Amino acid sequence: MHDEFLCHVTAYGVCDGRRIGVPLGTYRAPTLALALWWLRDRASWIAQRLDPRPDAEHLPPGALVPVAETVPDVPMLLRAWCADPAQQERVAEELAAGRLVRIATSDDTTEYELLAESVDALRMQRTAPGLGMTVA
Repeated sequence: MHDEFLCHVTAYGVCDGRRIGVPLGTYRAPTLALALWWLRDRASWIAQRLDPRPDAEHLPPGALVPVAETVPDVPMLLRAWCADPAQQERVAEELAAGRLVRIATSDDTTEYELLAESVDALRMQRTAPGLGMTVA
């Protein structure tokens, strides 16, 4: 069983023709449960900022407008991932097995990526290259 996990959230976009990553947070979780909680919390945090309530006090009236039906609904996808017990169990199993987990979704301008990996697995990869396996 892996006991400690490194979690990252990054947004990727294109600037001046280059793909740029903007770190949105990092957390070193002391337990698997806290790693899963943090990933769900960050996914919810992104969804709320991309899709706030239309009556939010900090937004002037008319500031939010619907997007085209062809644009992927990132907030809906992130909220669905957070609410899906089967997905949470799958992520837990992968992390417990020492594998890297990547949850990613994108709209027409930005890719949002949540990563988690076992600190123990990272240490093992440094000492014995070839033992690591990536799950996409």
